Amino acid sequence: MPERSCLGCQLANKEIETNTIYENDLMTCILDIAPLNEGHILILPKLHYQDVDDLDEITANEIMKTSRLLARLLKSHFQPDGVTILQNNGKCNDLRHYHMHIFPRYDSDGFAWLEPLDSTNAKGRLKETATKLVELITQQSLG
Repeated sequence: MPERSCLGCQLANKEIETNTIYENDLMTCILDIAPLNEGHILILPKLHYQDVDDLDEITANEIMKTSRLLARLLKSHFQPDGVTILQNNGKCNDLRHYHMHIFPRYDSDGFAWLEPLDSTNAKGRLKETATKLVELITQQSLG
């Protein structure tokens, strides 16, 4: 159900003026008001979800299907060097409403993936981490 006080719900349900480029019963796709590049799109579900693991299966599948459609659209129209699809959760989700970013990328656009300093030695523990995550997935599958 949409939450009245949620900006993401308001945007997705057209309670606030947007530049909508695609819509169906489950989601609205709008141009980001602070685009990283021309054609920067947000996919917003009409119901309130905060993070990816809150999405129901039907909505999650529809978001992925729509992201494919939009990626093809961006590639066709803007002819970028690539397309980035990005989604943030928890404190990194500044909208506090699930949204997926899709935007065209260019070699010269300056957007970069900055890796944090590896003070946790994550690279040195890849096998240990993989074993633990496989164990947790198995437990969830059986439970």
